Amino acid sequence: MARKRKSDGLPFTPAVFRWARARAGLDIDEAAGRLKIPVTNLTDWEDEDGQFAPTVKQARDLAELYGRSFLELFLPEPPDLPTPELIPDFRLYRNAENPTGTRELLEAQTWAETQRDNALDLYSEIGDEVPKISAEAFGTIESDAERLANLTRQLMQFPVVQQIGLQTNTERAEIPSLIRSKIETLGILTLRRSDLKRFGVRGFCVAKFPLPVIVFTSESPNAQSFTLAHELAHILIKQSAISSSIPKKGGDPRVRRIEEWCNTFAAAFLMPRQAVLARLRIPNEAQPSIPDDDLLEIARYFGVSSHAMLVRLVELKYVQESYYWDYKKAEFEKEEREFKSYGRPKFYGRRYSNSLGGLYTSLVMEAWSAGRLTNHNAAEFMGIKNLAHLHDIRREYGT
Repeated sequence: MARKRKSDGLPFTPAVFRWARARAGLDIDEAAGRLKIPVTNLTDWEDEDGQFAPTVKQARDLAELYGRSFLELFLPEPPDLPTPELIPDFRLYRNAENPTGTRELLEAQTWAETQRDNALDLYSEIGDEVPKISAEAFGTIESDAERLANLTRQLMQFPVVQQIGLQTNTERAEIPSLIRSKIETLGILTLRRSDLKRFGVRGFCVAKFPLPVIVFTSESPNAQSFTLAHELAHILIKQSAISSSIPKKGGDPRVRRIEEWCNTFAAAFLMPRQAVLARLRIPNEAQPSIPDDDLLEIARYFGVSSHAMLVRLVELKYVQESYYWDYKKAEFEKEEREFKSYGRPKFYGRRYSNSLGGLYTSLVMEAWSAGRLTNHNAAEFMGIKNLAHLHDIRREYGT
C-alpha cells in the first residue's frame, strides 16, 4: 500500500507528535517497536519537513499508545499543559528501596486524570451539576474508622443486607460491581486497568475535587472489593496514593499509619462490627487460630475474601495477630498473585464500559443521545474504534 503524503492527508502536526511521545516517556525506537512500524516512518511523521503522514488508523494507534486524544494530533502546536508528577507512592516493601513501574504508573495516572477531565467536560455539555461528596463523609486518620465507614454506607444507601448472605459464587462475584456503583453515587469516578498488577499495585486514587478518581486492577472479585474500599478511604481523607499490600515491618512510619488506617476503614466498611457480632461471639481472649473452613464460611457470608475476613477478625480480637502475620498472610498473597480470571464479557463493548465505569459511560451515552456529541466524538471519549461497539453499549445502558 502506498504511503500517504502529507500534502494528501489529514492536517496532523509533527510538533504535537513529538510532544505526545515525549510526554508518554517513550524514545522513538521504543514507540516504533510498540507500534510495529519502521523507526523511519515515525521519524518522518515527526519531522516538519517529512514527506509522509500516518493513516487515520495509524494516528489513532499513536494517540492510544501515548495516552492522548486523537483530536489533539490536529492542534497547531502542543498544548500548554503542566508537567505531570506522580502521586505519592504508598507501596511498602520490606526489601525494595525503589518500587518499579514509575513511568508506567505516571502514564496510568495521566490516563485517569484525562478521563476525569473528560467527565467534567461532559457534565458541562449536558448541563448537569458535578456531584460533590457530602462534607460529613470526610475525615482524617484520627477519625474513628468504624464510625466513618458506617456513615459512608448510609450516605451511599448501601445497607449491609444488600451484601451479606448471598448464596452462590455468581452472586458473590457481583459484589465488587455493586460496591463500585455505590462509590460512584458519592461523586467518585472508578476506573479499571489490568496492567497495574505487574508493578505490585492494587490500586491508586487521585484525590482532586470535585470528581476524585479511584483506579483498581484485575484481582479476584473479593480482593477487588477490599481495594475499592481501601481507595475510598484515601479519598475520604483527601490523600492521593498508590497502594499495595502492607508488610509486617518497615516503610515510612507516616505512610504505614495512613495505609493501616485505610485498611481498618476498608475492613469496617465491608464487615461492619455489628454484623460480625451478630454472626460470631467474640471470646474473652483472642484465639491462637481459626480453622480454614470456619474462616471461609464467615467470609462467604460477607462476600469477602478469607484474607479480608481474617484481617477483620484480628482487629476485633477474635484471632491473635501473630496467626495472620506469621502463618496466613504469605499464603493469601500467593493465592492473590496467582489468581487468573477466565471470564469474558457478554459483548465486546463491555470491555470499554468495564474499564471506564458506569458513571463515566453514562455521561458519554447521555451526551451522545442528546446530540451533544457526534458518533465519532462519543467513540473517542470511550476509546472505541468500532462504532458497532458504541451502539452495543448504548443498548446496554438503555439510552
